[in-house]
Amino acid sequence: MFRSEYADVPPVELPIHEAVFARAAEFGSTPALIDGTDGTTLTYEQADRFHRRVAAALAEAGVRKGDVLALHSPNTVAFPLAFYAATRAGASVTTIHPLATAEEFGRQLADSSARWIVTVSPLLPTARRAAERAGGVEEILVCDSAPGHRSLVDMLASTAPEPQVAIDPAEDVAVLPYSSGTTGTPKGVMLTHRQIATNLAQLEPLITAGPGDRVLAVLPFFHIYGLTALMNAPLRQGAAVVVLPRFDLETFLAAVQNHRITALYVAPPIVLALAKHPLVAAYDLTSLKYVISAAAPLDASLAAACSQRLGLPSVGQAYGMTELSPGTHVVPLDAMDDAPPGTVGKLVAGTEMRIVALDDPAGDLGPGESGEILIRGPQVMKGYLGRPDATAAIIDGDGWLHTGDVGHTDEDGWLFVVDRVKELIKYKGFQVAPAELEALLLTHPGIADAAVVGVHDDDGNEVPHAHVVRRPSAPGLSRSEVMTYVAEHVAPYKRVRHVTFIGAVPRAASGKILRRELRARSEEPS
Repeated sequence: MFRSEYADVPPVELPIHEAVFARAAEFGSTPALIDGTDGTTLTYEQADRFHRRVAAALAEAGVRKGDVLALHSPNTVAFPLAFYAATRAGASVTTIHPLATAEEFGRQLADSSARWIVTVSPLLPTARRAAERAGGVEEILVCDSAPGHRSLVDMLASTAPEPQVAIDPAEDVAVLPYSSGTTGTPKGVMLTHRQIATNLAQLEPLITAGPGDRVLAVLPFFHIYGLTALMNAPLRQGAAVVVLPRFDLETFLAAVQNHRITALYVAPPIVLALAKHPLVAAYDLTSLKYVISAAAPLDASLAAACSQRLGLPSVGQAYGMTELSPGTHVVPLDAMDDAPPGTVGKLVAGTEMRIVALDDPAGDLGPGESGEILIRGPQVMKGYLGRPDATAAIIDGDGWLHTGDVGHTDEDGWLFVVDRVKELIKYKGFQVAPAELEALLLTHPGIADAAVVGVHDDDGNEVPHAHVVRRPSAPGLSRSEVMTYVAEHVAPYKRVRHVTFIGAVPRAASGKILRRELRARSEEPS
């Protein structure tokens, strides 16, 4: 068993809004949230006061403890206000991908029993169709403005009393992101106030920040990585969060230059752009103190090329998953010079890890031996919403969460993730569940069977590759027809990028798809 070398931290027994804004009065006029495109700035005093006013208006509208509010928005300065207002009113927040189709959105609304939606006006048509599909939605609110819908801006004028909700941090769910876990379709991950707040405290000794630091929030807040690293953590410590709604390289580089960004939390595709794209040379990025990449594996040579180009000692990595609130490993800022290439870091405070043999979960392995990574600690999720069997399949009776990732440590405790047992495809940090795409493909009248695996494209991104068995009645079914059919039903990041027609899907005697065999066939996509 591996244990963190950092001192344990006591559980943070606070609602997440209190854990984040506990020092808001101290930070006062320090910038908290800055719009990276137009410069609109909210101070800590304003962010604290504004979210309390919105919470009062939500409570007045009928939001109660136990309700679920769906937050459906790209990154804006209003996103954190909506999030903390909802939790202060007693609701759990389920975060929705802004590019989700009405079909996907509606399923999440129904599964989470969400009664409220907060969105932005450009996404209103999708939100309305999703609400109609799901039923049970009381009201759709907007962050900006739209005819016929109340806005968060209007709610700032509320004179209703601030809600005083008794929240049990250990039991009450703060956020309900959806994850595919190690396999299967997306499931609601119940993360309590204590779990996500304690994970912030676990990370603090390794990644420090404070007033004067500026973090660029370009990865989405709706993803647990962005929610923790780009919203909760910096706001808890007094840093300024410069918000961008999406990644565009020129806008991104201009924001780093113009706002004197000191810290970047990114995914590998952004590291690739920083290392290779000629535009980078046109901007002054000397304010950067560090870059950390997570959400998907980062090649050590690419990390080295990026750090050399930016004049930084290293590009650090971090590791975790939604079910772990999310962080378990990170390269500490004070060890960037010493961390071995390719490591995802060291165990954060209060966390234990086992590495077990793939063919014998009871067989613990030592340094240098690769096996499945198991994690135990206060950041392990409460469970999957309404899915006790799925919860039991990933968290064993001793509290160990089986990540489905394969890795090993060196003698000094640095973790290296080398493969994965799980079937999940990671496209630019976003989760794509093969089972979800397979279920969709089987609804096509010309498809008899299908299996989906991840393959790497020319840029090193893992993309979905569908292996399809045509029905005898559809001998002319084409690759483009298959890809178009999928694209019509899913968000862009889930689209099938390659299609191969096969005679039969290879399966074990148990019926399980032999994905390794398909991945081997997919090395040269046709």
